[in-house]
Amino acid sequence: MTLIKSISGIRGTIGGKAGEALTPLDVVKFTAAFGTWLKRKNPETLKIVVGRDARLSGDMVSKLVTGTLQSLGLSVIDLGLSTTPTVEMAVPAEKAAGGIILTASHNPIQWNALKLLNATGEFISGNDGEEMLQIAENEDFDFVDVKKLGTYAQDNTWLQKHIDLILALPLVDVEAIKNKDFKVIIDSVNSSGGIAVPMLLEALGVTQITKLHCEPTGHFAHNPEPLPENLTDITNAMEKGKFDLGIVVDPDVDRLCFMCEDGSPFGEEYTLVAVADYILQNKKGNSVSNLSSTRALRDVTEKAGGKYYASAVGEVNVVTLMKSSKAVIGGEGNGGIIYPELHYGRDALVGIALFLTHLAKAGKRISVLRKGYPEYYISKNKIELTPEIDVDGVLEAIKKKYSKNPINDIDGVKIEFDKEWVHLRKSNTEPIIRIYSESDSITKADNLAKKLISDIKEIVSGK
Repeated sequence: MTLIKSISGIRGTIGGKAGEALTPLDVVKFTAAFGTWLKRKNPETLKIVVGRDARLSGDMVSKLVTGTLQSLGLSVIDLGLSTTPTVEMAVPAEKAAGGIILTASHNPIQWNALKLLNATGEFISGNDGEEMLQIAENEDFDFVDVKKLGTYAQDNTWLQKHIDLILALPLVDVEAIKNKDFKVIIDSVNSSGGIAVPMLLEALGVTQITKLHCEPTGHFAHNPEPLPENLTDITNAMEKGKFDLGIVVDPDVDRLCFMCEDGSPFGEEYTLVAVADYILQNKKGNSVSNLSSTRALRDVTEKAGGKYYASAVGEVNVVTLMKSSKAVIGGEGNGGIIYPELHYGRDALVGIALFLTHLAKAGKRISVLRKGYPEYYISKNKIELTPEIDVDGVLEAIKKKYSKNPINDIDGVKIEFDKEWVHLRKSNTEPIIRIYSESDSITKADNLAKKLISDIKEIVSGK
């Protein structure tokens, strides 16, 4: 059983002993800590928005969370089955002090989590998270008396509001999408995307929709992370039928990937590349992704006359850099689209609308669109070290060895070799260095990783 307490939220497996998993006691404790932190931050705004994905533990966890918040005197607006981006948009619109999304995102069925939002509907900062964790550690909460309990209200209108706001975006062309009469198949892994994605497609004028794993039962039909090895069902269905494209989202609908008409993956890394290409064709500006995302975004951005910026890994870091660099598009290579004209959060729904507009206006099959982008391949590896090894010292030695190359050390060490790169990040929980590398072939990317692994072994052995 696992419980992970981080600045961005509380994540764990259901069942087991308190303090070792996401048990009811832990749910109440950390909800009380966050609610207390919100009250201190916004004493005049005693309102909070809650929403969840469809995982099996969602209803149970939601009852614990909403009851705890009411016991602190906070009034709860419960969106019920929803998406992460929908809750993010609802928080500022409802003038709430913050929000909690009950989802473990792409984690398997036994996991759940409390994702914590501030008053702008964005994930809380590192400093804010530390304050909240300290409140939890000290159990420094004070519950209100019976006459001051918070109210509880359900609101199932927000998915439609979210979709309406997407349809109103100038770069979403409903007529162009409708005229193409796309034949689409969706895999929503039996979570809330099974409700949200068909609603969006119908609003965009798509009439030929085949639903795969779209019943929001929480019984995930496969590993919920939208990687090619987990998507054999949609691949097989596309090989048998005639579809223009496939759409896959994760349980809370903040990650998005597409399948080409032959059932082959468009590439999770290329979701952001394609959407950015469309945005930058129509609006001059900059882009942001994290250090471990494909170089193709930089190529597309520079071709359009913009500047590309790389942030530390993590959505909070991407958003912070997007704001300071005035980026018009950004996100993460895991299929996370952040379109600031709508809101500062990864949003698969706006990604679908923008991508379908791009595909319709390009007048190409999706596989042809994909071939028009720079071809890069990422290799993901790791090296396990013994606990007594100074991992920071190893990374410093790598920096020194490659000091003549362009290096970015805001999050581990990223070294550039012309159009290749390698990114080394240490784990915060175990003596591991994760090694991501990218080149124009998977063999070259693998070899680059092997070279760095060899360098690390030499440094550790003192040769």
